[in-house]
Amino acid sequence: PHAPLARLSYQQFFRRYLRLAGMTGTAWEVRGELGAVYRLAVVPIAANRPVRRRDMGTRVHATAAAKWRGVVARVASLHQRRRPILIGTRSVAASEHLSVLLTAAGLAHQVLNARQDDDEAAIIARAGEPGRITVATNMAGRGTDIRLAPGIGVLGGLCVIATELHEARRIDRQLRGRCARQGDPGLSRFYVSFEDDLMRNFGAAERMTKMMERFGLEEGQELEHSWLNRSVETAQKRVEHRNYLS
Repeated sequence: PHAPLARLSYQQFFRRYLRLAGMTGTAWEVRGELGAVYRLAVVPIAANRPVRRRDMGTRVHATAAAKWRGVVARVASLHQRRRPILIGTRSVAASEHLSVLLTAAGLAHQVLNARQDDDEAAIIARAGEPGRITVATNMAGRGTDIRLAPGIGVLGGLCVIATELHEARRIDRQLRGRCARQGDPGLSRFYVSFEDDLMRNFGAAERMTKMMERFGLEEGQELEHSWLNRSVETAQKRVEHRNYLS
């Protein structure tokens, strides 16, 4: 093999085009970067139909183990109502760990990660069926619409559960957008713990842990508060800014 004669970053490569344009549902958070790097303006376009998705607050746990227990308990509660559930994980290892926990709880499910490339479109397409539980890495099954089976809209539509926040808010929004498309109902809920990489490195986890102790919260108890939601969003913004500068 020959050694490369030169290297060119993706940013510099795309800037060699005379005209650049694109469309995505998650460009708003990075409009500053798109403007600075590619000299592109971001113009929001109204949805084709009114969005009926309910984005619930982030559930915060002190430990990762407590977070996983909270996720499984929530899945079990939704499953009893035959509600379809799509659970997003950040890695293959996390999806396999969750699969073990769901199996131990007696919850039948499908796992979609990099090890089922041939079947991922078929698996994700069926995620809107009654009582179906689908575990997927955040990037799996992209490009495949999840159509709700008859009667699922009455139950509230597809429920999306994220087991960890990504460093980029765009990817979290992509996961949220897997439900409630084209005016369908849907719900999203995110779970984090102070032991997650994002929170340990950028979320002032130690300070928030002390606050939870001051509130007298017991081990495994969930906490949901607007202040915590802002702290989580701030952690993501810090990571995005660091990645942009690097």
